[in-house]
Amino acid sequence: MGNESEVIIVISKLKKYIRDQANMSTAANVAPALSDKIRALCDQAIESAKGDGRKTVMDRDFE
Repeated sequence: MGNESEVIIVISKLKKYIRDQANMSTAANVAPALSDKIRALCDQAIESAKGDGRKTVMDRDFE
């Protein structure tokens, strides 16, 4: 499958969001940590879709 250490978010957009929302900087180790959390959420959503017999992950799979 994919590289488990690969950053899967757009770092520039993450930094901009945090800057715009709170006028704060973003440490370099935030992107890998957030990517790990996103991977875990996606894994759960994939299992939910499989459990429903679907091959498409949908927004409801993240609930």
